[in-house]
Order: sequence, then C-alpha cells, then structure tokens
Amino acid sequence: MNKTGFLYDERYQLHKTGHFHPEIPDRLPSVYNGIKEAGLLSKLVLIKASMPEMKWIETVHDKNYIQRFESACSSGKMIFDSPDNQMCAVTYDTALLAVGGILDVVRQVLDGELDNAFCAVRPPGHHAEVNRAMGFCYFNNIAIAARYIQKNWSIERVGIVDFDVHHGNGTQHIFEDDPSVFYYSIHQHPSFAYPGTGREFEHGKNLGYGYTKNSPVLPGQGDSEYKRLIQRDLLPAFADFKPEVILISAGFDAHVDDDMSDIKLTTAGFSWIAEKIVEMANTYAQGRLISVLEGGYSLKRLPELARDHVEILLNG
Repeated sequence: MNKTGFLYDERYQLHKTGHFHPEIPDRLPSVYNGIKEAGLLSKLVLIKASMPEMKWIETVHDKNYIQRFESACSSGKMIFDSPDNQMCAVTYDTALLAVGGILDVVRQVLDGELDNAFCAVRPPGHHAEVNRAMGFCYFNNIAIAARYIQKNWSIERVGIVDFDVHHGNGTQHIFEDDPSVFYYSIHQHPSFAYPGTGREFEHGKNLGYGYTKNSPVLPGQGDSEYKRLIQRDLLPAFADFKPEVILISAGFDAHVDDDMSDIKLTTAGFSWIAEKIVEMANTYAQGRLISVLEGGYSLKRLPELARDHVEILLNG
C-alpha cells in the first residue's frame, strides 16, 4: 500500500460563491465524507494547509493581477474579472491556502515523505490565466505546483493530465511554449465548450510545440470514447516524454450525473483513467503523483468518485 497524502482543510469552505453557483462549499465535505465512510482516513496521511510564500504565486501570475485580486476582496466586491467568479471577503486568503496546501504536499512527495497525494481544495485553478480569473478559478494551482517543482528539485520533465470536462485554458497557455512541461487535456468540445479552447490542432508554440495535446470529446460520449482517446493520445505521448513527476487536474464533472456537461462518463470510467495515470507514474515517475481537485458538482456522485480515486492512489 502506498503512503498517500490527503490535503483537506475546513477553511476551504470559507470561500462563498453565492446562491445558485455550482462551485459551492458543500463540495468538499462531500469529498471528505466519501473517503471517511469508506474507512480510508486511517490509511492516509492527513495534511492541513499553510500559507505559501508570495514568490511562488508570482512564478505564474502577474504581480498586478495578484494585487487586483487582493484589493477586490478587501473592498467587498462580489465578482472578480468574470460573472463566473463570484467571491466573498476571504476568497483571496482561501485561494492562497489552496496553493499553500498543494505546495506542502508537493514538497512531501518530492522529498520522499509521501508516495502520492490527493488535494481536496477550492477554489479550483486550471482556468486561471496569468492575469485574469476565469471559470471559478483565481490562482492556477496546478501551474504553480509545476513551477515550484521545477525551481526546487532537479526535475526536467513534468507531466500534467487534466480530465476535467472543461479545457484548462490557463494551464495550457502558461506552458504552451515550455518543452519541460507536457500538458494533456481530455474534455468536452463543442457544446458546453467553456472556455472554447483545447482544440485538437493546438500543440503548443515555439520551443513548446508538441508538448501540448488535446483530446476533444463530442457530447454524448462516455467510457469507451475516453478509453480510445487516452490510449491513442495520452499513453504514447507520455511514453515518449517520460515525465519525472505527474500532476493531475482532477475534475469529476464529466460524470453522467453531473449537470455541468453532456459527457456520459461513469464512475468505473473515472477509475480506469486514474488507474492508467497511476501506471504511468509508476513506470516513468517513481510513483510521484499529485492529484488536485478541479471541477465536479454532483454532490450525489462526488463521495464515490473521491473514494475510488483515493483507493487507486493507495493501492496503485
């Protein structure tokens, strides 16, 4: 059994998004309860969040953007940059805690204290651009984690797998000219195709050309199509790239019971994806795998999806 970390902090629930917003605080207790009721908590290393040093946020985000975000929160604004990004007075601090907790986990995995980990954080991050909040996201958690790894360990190749049903535009744009980070995304496109990026012909730019790979999925597709595309696109790409550590943007909103998409992925389909990623981590990355929660809005399904995801990390 692996030594698997579980980042969970009740302070993540302090970020309030208002009535009728899908990215609600209740998502995290749903994740926690699924793991707890399965009897898995005693098998995990529980981690609380700490505040990060600002220099790590600045490896990805423009200083002016960070200041705008902090000022918007402190002045009582309820929307930041986009109507999707509803917030409250402590959203800035909560977003910092999400980053800080993830960086704590990264350090423990890269220093060999943990084999892998699942980070149940909010707000999510993969839509956040260098200088713009988008799609419920403020700081790009996964991108900051990748830069933190690059600057603190002798890691030449970081692999990112994003299976959120929406394309991670922010993550792709941050790394699209960087050959040391391979970004792979499988997502719905078109229809419900927020944010409109992630088309198959987007391969990166300049020195980073060939280190971005997108697998768009048509509405109505499910397990069989995800398996086909991952076997066709992701597995050979990582076999060539050989990532030394793998980061997951773990969005569970492609589930058939999630209202945020037209994709019909089942719980078993999500498990298959996680198993394949764990296999790649064991083959290329000494098992070093850090999974970070992105989307997933069905409170009915999140408990079982989180449970299965963590079980696979433990047993992989």
